[in-house]
Amino acid sequence: MSFLSIIVNGLIVLIALMHIGFLVLEMFFWTKPAGLKIFRQSLENARISQTLAANQGLYNGFLAAGLLWGMFGGLFLPVSPLETLHTLTFFLTCIVIAGIYGGLTVSRRILLIQALPAAVALAIIHFG
Repeated sequence: MSFLSIIVNGLIVLIALMHIGFLVLEMFFWTKPAGLKIFRQSLENARISQTLAANQGLYNGFLAAGLLWGMFGGLFLPVSPLETLHTLTFFLTCIVIAGIYGGLTVSRRILLIQALPAAVALAIIHFG
């Protein structure tokens, strides 16, 4: 395995773990002190948007599952390298798009936290 492969694999696993963290924050800690601080909102606003946040967290979990499936699905089922590439490309692209949208509509921090790591992983996969 090349050094670049190790880097991109590590980055993809890190991105998946981040999205599992987003799931936990949005589904279980949205109205707790940690969630209020991280998402910079009042308890009143958090309570109003709690159901929407839980739904958003669930979607983040699906993105993480897709990346992990792309990374490790071949351990359980016969998967070609091209299928792996397509799976990872699809889920990373979804994350980039969601990150850009969130960065434009919610907070520019989302561009750095969500979109940038996925864009870097995509670039390495396709041009590295």
